[in-house]
Amino acid sequence: MMKKKSGVSSKPALSKRSAPADKTYRSKVSAAVHQTAEDFHKAGVMSKKTMREFDISCLTPIKPFAPKEIEKLRKREDTSQAVFAHHLGLSTNLISQWERGEKKPRGASLKLLTLVEKNGLDWVA
Repeated sequence: MMKKKSGVSSKPALSKRSAPADKTYRSKVSAAVHQTAEDFHKAGVMSKKTMREFDISCLTPIKPFAPKEIEKLRKREDTSQAVFAHHLGLSTNLISQWERGEKKPRGASLKLLTLVEKNGLDWVA
């Protein structure tokens, strides 16, 4: 399952477009595979391009959320907008704007929503 390899030195293992430090994996197997790939990359035997391919295949994907999906997710967790916002480190007003479609979650907020969808609010809180 390994692809061709080439090197990098002691610089940070991942580029700006790669996964953040708080990685979440599709499964335990994906975690093991990705961590092994990171070790190869840090050792200089795997290219950045190949490492990014492992990021895409092993890490939990981030998907856009429609306003109704956000509301449904919050209600599934049986919380108010205020409690949901508190656990995500956001404002109640922002959660309300997302649910009304006035604003769309981006970046880290999308990642948090994805994690809540996959693992539940207790996992994030």
